[in-house]
Amino acid sequence: MELSPSLLSPRRPTRRITLGGVPIGDGAPVTVQSMTTTKTADVDGTLAQIYALAAAGADIVRCTCNEEAAAVGLAQIVPRSPVPIVADIHFHHEMALAALEAGVQGLRLNPGNLRKEAEIKQVAAEARDRGVPIRIGVNAGSLDKDLYAKYGGATPEALVESARHELAYFEEVDFTDVKISVKASSVSLMIAAYRLASETFDHPLHLGVTEAGPPPSGLVKGTAGIATLLAEGIGDTIRFSLTADPVEEARAGRQLLESLGLRERKGVDLIACPSCGRAQVDVIAVAKEAQEALEKLNLPIQVAVMGCVVNGPGEARDADIGIAAGKKKGHLFIRGQIVRVVPEDGMVQALVEEAERLVAEGAEARIAAADAGAEAEAEADRRALLDLTGEDPNHTSAKIEVITRRTHSSD
Repeated sequence: MELSPSLLSPRRPTRRITLGGVPIGDGAPVTVQSMTTTKTADVDGTLAQIYALAAAGADIVRCTCNEEAAAVGLAQIVPRSPVPIVADIHFHHEMALAALEAGVQGLRLNPGNLRKEAEIKQVAAEARDRGVPIRIGVNAGSLDKDLYAKYGGATPEALVESARHELAYFEEVDFTDVKISVKASSVSLMIAAYRLASETFDHPLHLGVTEAGPPPSGLVKGTAGIATLLAEGIGDTIRFSLTADPVEEARAGRQLLESLGLRERKGVDLIACPSCGRAQVDVIAVAKEAQEALEKLNLPIQVAVMGCVVNGPGEARDADIGIAAGKKKGHLFIRGQIVRVVPEDGMVQALVEEAERLVAEGAEARIAAADAGAEAEAEADRRALLDLTGEDPNHTSAKIEVITRRTHSSD
């Protein structure tokens, strides 16, 4: 018998928040998160990893924002990311403010290392004004020393009280767009802390066993903690914290949710860019048309629909196949390599036909069968598009100016 969510404990009712268009809580599908391991200042490398994570099943991706260069990187990453971006903040509240200027769709604050009341309220007030949710990310390994002393260690009560203190600061500035995590590397402590949190808060909960380690032991620990709570109806977002390629985290999260019947199993996994200032087609319409056509075939592949040939093939190079637009043409690529250039009005049809051949023959055979001159034509279109739109179609330079001013204001 196929496992159904109706056989698990009912989902705990929580408030609804929205993170960059992704609904969380109040019965919304449980979402998968992961975190990049690249330097956020490495824009192209970080975007490539984000696309790989999205293709593996991540609904939301977190990036560190620990310095001005990372905030500047986020200003360039956010408009090109296929999924909402959360900035991970530690110690320096000005990095949270800079990340907000960069346009991130969410923040994660650790109350164990960002403790000044005025600074916390300032960040919460600005997030409130921008409609950006914040995760209160309590971690047993970085618990505030006063709470550690009060409870004699990182206990479930200490972790939950840490979150409650932070939430009280937020509520003083009328900010309630919050989700909460109370992570620990001990599975039993993590389970107990989340059970207590679910009794204490009506905010969405983000589940995870922190610092779980490398697979297979890390997968076992993460699954033991996360699956236990999900089966009890607790949890609205999840992350496997593995010492491994983060793509393994996203894949594990998606497989766990599918195994529990909390997310539908999919054949085709389609990702698409968010249609930034360089897009030459209606990305949303093309992606929808491609999704409908490919779902009928139920092909077990990852497909990317990208708005421009400048960045598309490189950013989505981990997808099995994709199409990128430019100069009234569609640039068909397999594993990031251009194989055909087709008229814009035939983009979806060409994508579907090539996808069928890819499944039948394999990637290497289809790359070997690439049209002569396709790479050169794509490069010419890429340069023409750069000449037309310039190097800064998303106006990130203006955001970077503000970020620089804000990060230097405390010097």
